[in-house]
Amino acid sequence: MNAQTRRAPWVWGLLAALFAAAVGCGGYLPSGEVVYASYAPPLERVEVIGPAPGPSYVWMDGYWRWGGASYDWTPGRWVVVEQGRRWQQGRWHHNRNGWFYEDGHWR
Repeated sequence: MNAQTRRAPWVWGLLAALFAAAVGCGGYLPSGEVVYASYAPPLERVEVIGPAPGPSYVWMDGYWRWGGASYDWTPGRWVVVEQGRRWQQGRWHHNRNGWFYEDGHWR
Protein backbone atom coordinates (compact mmCIF):
# COMPACT_ATOMS: atom_id res chain seq x y z
CA MET A 1 0.00 0.00 0.00
CA ASN A 2 1.56 3.32 -1.01
CA ALA A 3 1.32 6.61 0.94
CA GLN A 4 -1.40 7.98 -1.34
CA THR A 5 -3.62 4.95 -0.73
CA ARG A 6 -3.14 5.14 3.07
CA ARG A 7 -3.99 8.84 3.08
CA ALA A 8 -7.18 8.53 1.00
CA PRO A 9 -9.66 7.61 3.81
CA TRP A 10 -8.48 10.55 5.93
CA VAL A 11 -8.76 12.96 3.00
CA TRP A 12 -12.25 11.72 2.06
CA GLY A 13 -13.41 12.00 5.68
CA LEU A 14 -12.14 15.56 5.91
CA LEU A 15 -13.82 16.51 2.63
CA ALA A 16 -17.12 14.99 3.79
CA ALA A 17 -16.96 16.90 7.09
CA LEU A 18 -16.17 20.18 5.31
CA PHE A 19 -19.05 19.62 2.90
CA ALA A 20 -21.42 18.93 5.80
CA ALA A 21 -20.33 22.12 7.54
CA ALA A 22 -20.73 24.16 4.37
CA VAL A 23 -24.28 23.00 3.75
CA GLY A 24 -25.23 23.18 7.44
CA CYS A 25 -26.66 19.69 7.62
CA GLY A 26 -25.42 18.68 11.07
CA GLY A 27 -23.97 15.18 11.11
CA TYR A 28 -25.55 13.90 7.93
CA LEU A 29 -24.74 14.56 4.29
CA PRO A 30 -27.66 14.98 1.86
CA SER A 31 -27.02 11.38 0.78
CA GLY A 32 -27.79 10.23 4.34
CA GLU A 33 -24.14 9.39 5.00
CA VAL A 34 -23.06 10.18 8.58
CA VAL A 35 -20.21 12.65 9.22
CA TYR A 36 -18.16 11.83 12.32
CA ALA A 37 -16.27 14.20 14.60
CA SER A 38 -13.05 12.86 16.09
CA TYR A 39 -13.72 14.16 19.62
CA ALA A 40 -16.70 14.95 21.85
CA PRO A 41 -18.58 18.24 21.50
CA PRO A 42 -18.08 20.85 24.25
CA LEU A 43 -20.68 21.19 26.98
CA GLU A 44 -23.83 22.93 25.82
CA ARG A 45 -23.87 26.69 26.25
CA VAL A 46 -26.38 28.26 28.59
CA GLU A 47 -28.62 30.49 26.50
CA VAL A 48 -30.84 33.25 27.85
CA ILE A 49 -34.24 32.57 26.34
CA GLY A 50 -36.43 35.64 26.03
CA PRO A 51 -40.19 35.57 25.80
CA ALA A 52 -41.78 33.83 22.83
CA PRO A 53 -42.80 36.16 19.99
CA GLY A 54 -46.29 34.64 20.18
CA PRO A 55 -48.31 31.67 21.43
CA SER A 56 -47.58 29.56 18.34
CA TYR A 57 -43.78 29.51 18.80
CA VAL A 58 -41.44 26.88 20.24
CA TRP A 59 -37.78 27.26 21.26
CA MET A 60 -35.17 25.26 19.33
CA ASP A 61 -32.08 24.84 21.51
CA GLY A 62 -28.69 25.88 20.21
CA TYR A 63 -26.16 23.16 19.44
CA TRP A 64 -22.52 22.53 18.58
CA ARG A 65 -21.99 21.88 14.87
CA TRP A 66 -18.89 20.02 13.67
CA GLY A 67 -16.95 22.21 11.23
CA GLY A 68 -14.46 19.60 9.99
CA ALA A 69 -11.68 20.61 12.39
CA SER A 70 -13.54 22.15 15.34
CA TYR A 71 -17.01 22.79 16.72
CA ASP A 72 -18.99 25.97 16.05
CA TRP A 73 -21.93 27.11 18.18
CA THR A 74 -25.29 27.52 16.42
CA PRO A 75 -27.55 29.65 18.66
CA GLY A 76 -31.09 28.62 19.56
CA ARG A 77 -34.12 30.42 18.11
CA TRP A 78 -37.89 30.69 18.22
CA VAL A 79 -39.79 29.00 15.37
CA VAL A 80 -43.47 28.67 14.51
CA VAL A 81 -44.92 25.37 15.68
CA GLU A 82 -46.01 23.01 12.93
CA GLN A 83 -49.68 22.36 13.66
CA GLY A 84 -50.25 19.09 15.51
CA ARG A 85 -46.53 18.30 15.76
CA ARG A 86 -43.90 18.43 18.48
CA TRP A 87 -40.25 19.51 18.14
CA GLN A 88 -37.65 16.83 18.98
CA GLN A 89 -34.33 18.49 19.83
CA GLY A 90 -31.20 17.35 17.99
CA ARG A 91 -28.53 15.50 19.94
CA TRP A 92 -25.03 14.11 19.73
CA HIS A 93 -24.38 10.36 19.70
CA HIS A 94 -21.17 8.35 20.02
CA ASN A 95 -20.27 5.00 18.51
CA ARG A 96 -17.06 3.20 17.52
CA ASN A 97 -16.58 5.58 14.56
CA GLY A 98 -16.71 8.77 16.62
CA TRP A 99 -19.27 11.48 17.42
CA PHE A 100 -22.17 12.37 15.12
CA TYR A 101 -25.13 14.73 15.36
CA GLU A 102 -28.74 13.74 14.82
CA ASP A 103 -30.60 16.83 13.59
CA GLY A 104 -33.71 18.02 15.41
CA HIS A 105 -37.01 17.30 13.67
CA TRP A 106 -40.78 17.61 13.97
CA ARG A 107 -42.69 14.55 15.24
